[in-house]
Amino acid sequence: MWIVLPITIALTVVIMGMVQKPFQISLSPQYRIFKNKHNWIMTWLYTMTFGSFIGYSAAFPLLIRVVFGELPDGTVNPNAINPFAYAWLGPLVGSLIRPLGGWLSDKLGGANVTHWDTIVMIGSALGVAYYVKQASVSQTPEIYFMPFLLLFLILFITTGIGNGSTFRMIPIIFEPNQAGPVLGWTSAVAAYGAFIIPKVFGGQIKAGHPEYALYGFAIYYLSCLIVNWWFYARKNAEISC
Repeated sequence: MWIVLPITIALTVVIMGMVQKPFQISLSPQYRIFKNKHNWIMTWLYTMTFGSFIGYSAAFPLLIRVVFGELPDGTVNPNAINPFAYAWLGPLVGSLIRPLGGWLSDKLGGANVTHWDTIVMIGSALGVAYYVKQASVSQTPEIYFMPFLLLFLILFITTGIGNGSTFRMIPIIFEPNQAGPVLGWTSAVAAYGAFIIPKVFGGQIKAGHPEYALYGFAIYYLSCLIVNWWFYARKNAEISC
């Protein structure tokens, strides 16, 4: 299943290269996005926001069930948290807050909003990891649920705001005839987060260290912070947006 995305990408490129000549002419601007480094940079950043949002939406109930529904010895926690009572909260707040990311970007600049949003993403991911670790080794994991929930909701909020801010960056970075194809491409790649994030959590849960998944995501967010700052947010950046 890990090779689904590379195969999809390869088939897309091959098909675009095999279309008849009349279509090649109209598709040439879209095809050129693959030669533009900013397409790949924004794919990296958009995956951080949109990919994290849909990935966490899928993994959130699983994490609640395992971390707060089981004791360290593998037995069922008699005070287990019902994951379905809370699983809808994260996707809801992430979706509702997204327009705020766009509005702030119009006022402050998409790269600046993405910069500070990513910092909060890193902090909240590490905070969630801390409480996941504490709950995983506790005989009363439910006592750590509220701080876990609040920090995870903050994480969802940052994915929503970041989704709005990175979305606003694309029309500024790219010419009009490329902005649409870039957005379509980045969204398609970021959608893979719905598979990869639950897969990573599942693997680390099986290994007995679900917090390691969040450490890994925090490192990825740090790389996004550096990339966004270097290319778009710093003074004299290559493209200010």
